[in-house]
Amino acid sequence: MSLSAPERTDFTVDGHPTAVWVHSSGSTARPVLMVHGFRGDHHGMDLMAGAIRDRDVIVGDLPGFGLTPPLSAGLSLDSYCDHLVGLIAEVTSRWQAAPIVLGHSFGSILVAHMAARRPATVGELILINPITTPALEGSAKVLTALTRLYYNLGARLPETIGHQLLANPVIVRAMSEVMATTGDRGLRRYIHDQHARHFSTFSDRDSLAAAFEVSVAHTVTEVAGDLRMPMLVIAGEKDAIAPIPATREFTSKLACAQFVELSGVGHLVHYERPEEAASAIVGFCRGRE
Repeated sequence: MSLSAPERTDFTVDGHPTAVWVHSSGSTARPVLMVHGFRGDHHGMDLMAGAIRDRDVIVGDLPGFGLTPPLSAGLSLDSYCDHLVGLIAEVTSRWQAAPIVLGHSFGSILVAHMAARRPATVGELILINPITTPALEGSAKVLTALTRLYYNLGARLPETIGHQLLANPVIVRAMSEVMATTGDRGLRRYIHDQHARHFSTFSDRDSLAAAFEVSVAHTVTEVAGDLRMPMLVIAGEKDAIAPIPATREFTSKLACAQFVELSGVGHLVHYERPEEAASAIVGFCRGRE
C-alpha cells in the first residue's frame, strides 16, 4: 500500500547494530525520523512514511523489536533515550541535516522523554497518538494489571511455552480488534494481517517484558513542561488507549504546539488515516524550513 518499498540499511549506533529502513524521496529537505510503537517494528510506519513524498523518511526497529537486538544495558527508559540520541546523531551525520523526530504511541514516550532530557538534540517534535494517561491509574489499571501478569508469565514460563503464550495469534488478534476502529473491511483485514505478521517479532521474552514496563510506567505528560520546542500532536478522537480529553489537556500545556485531532479514528492513525497524518506532518515540516 506504500508507493515504493523502503530500502534497508544497517546503522551502528554507539556500537549497537540497528536495522533501519529508508523511504527515499530524492529531496535534500530535512528527513523525518520515525519511532514506532510497542510490539511493532518499522512496518507499522510504512503507510504514513510512504505518503510523505517531499523528504526522506527513516524508520528503525527499536532495540528488542524486529531486527534490532536488545541493548546490552537492558531495555529501560534511560537506555532507550540514550539509544535515540545516538540514532539522531547517526542520521544527522549521514544526511548532513538534523532529522525531524516523530514518535507513535510507545515511541511518543521515548522521544518525548529524550527530547526533555536533551533539548539541544531535538529542534522540533511530532507525537502521534501520544500516551497521555498513566496505565497504572484510573479505569485502565485493572486491564493493565492483567496485561502485566500476561507479560510476566510469558517471561517466567519455560522458553517454548512462554513464547507461544506471548505470540499467541488469538491474543494478538484480540489486541488488534480492540485497537482498530475502522469499519472498512479491507482495511481491518490489512491491520489484522500486519499485527499477525509483525507483533511477535520481539527479540526475546525478557526484553519484551522490560519494554512493557517502560510503556506502562511513563507518559508524555510527565515531561510536558520541558517540551519547549515547536511540536505537532496528532491524535484520534476515539483513542481508547490514550483518551482524547487527556491529549487535549496535554497539548494545551505545551509551549509551542499544533494539534490535529482526527474524528472517527482511534489509536491506529498510522494505519487508518495515514494520508491525513502525512499531510499534517509535511505541512509542519515545511513550516519549520
